[in-house]
Amino acid sequence: MSKQDLQHAASLWWTPSVHADRRPILLARGRIEAALREYLAARDFLMVDPPGLQRSPGNETHLHAFGTKMIGNDGVGQAMYLHTSPEFTMKKLLAAGERRIASLQHVWRNRERSALHHPEFTMLEWYRAGEPFEAVIRDCLAMLKLAAEAARSKLLRFRDRECDPFAEAERLSVVEAFQRYAGIDLLATMDTEGATDGEALAEQMASLGMHVPEDLSWSYLFSLILTDKVEPKLGIGRVTVLDRYPAAEAALARRAEDDRRVSERFELYACGVELANGFGELTDAGEQRRRFAAEMAEKERLYGERYPVDEDFLAALALMPEASGVALGFDRLVMLATAAPRIEAVLWAPVAE
Repeated sequence: MSKQDLQHAASLWWTPSVHADRRPILLARGRIEAALREYLAARDFLMVDPPGLQRSPGNETHLHAFGTKMIGNDGVGQAMYLHTSPEFTMKKLLAAGERRIASLQHVWRNRERSALHHPEFTMLEWYRAGEPFEAVIRDCLAMLKLAAEAARSKLLRFRDRECDPFAEAERLSVVEAFQRYAGIDLLATMDTEGATDGEALAEQMASLGMHVPEDLSWSYLFSLILTDKVEPKLGIGRVTVLDRYPAAEAALARRAEDDRRVSERFELYACGVELANGFGELTDAGEQRRRFAAEMAEKERLYGERYPVDEDFLAALALMPEASGVALGFDRLVMLATAAPRIEAVLWAPVAE
């Protein structure tokens, strides 16, 4: 597929010549989906179908939703959103008594479009009740191998980067990664309870000659360093499991038992691309409400808006068992397994620009 065809795929995907070029990748997409569904079925996962229309799209600072309005029979409208993840519904199903559940469906995120981002994309999300998050990490690693096999490839590729999904994965904490690739001591910018100090992080950045923006919020600086210095080095040659995220960056994860500054959150990287985001799930409703409030306060400060909290979700946490869960970007996995350079190349019908 030529570079010009790739650039115009979002608007010309329906033309015979473009579709003919894209079709081998789309067929590989189908084989990968079948392999992952077979993997989940063999382990007694129940495929569920959460609705995309929700009262709350999620309460994370940098996730932006598509809003709409639901009109009742009386003509009165109610604000609704297309979900950014099926997470809230799936956790309610865990509260209802389900033990192993999975969902493969479309989700929507606004303000996101790039080679790796699309406003509507496919997410594979699954949960294991009563099992540690090591179990879903093993699932992820197995799925990367299955995807490569289904695509008839020995390597995952993104542009000039390669990753062997069959090699033993690298395990790296966020603190270790920041020290190794950015020279930043993250723990020195947090107190014993995980409260963060943006000025301390900015001072380290300045001492290392990094550009320090005007916004000195710790979360913003953390994201900047992660994106610019750390992520491009992850998953090169072999898969990287980046774990033990700072508690401040894990709003839906429980804290690590041995260190309250970090949480049971991991991300999976291949070829410098984030593929999955998983947690040892937080089930404390009071703590979750406090975290949502902090996230929405920061969202309002940065973007001038906030989303409502799903009160049913918080109520369901009281019934939800201990669980681990993960969301995997299915389109990105197909991209890497087929060496596609842009996400539009692996979508049956990209959203028009």
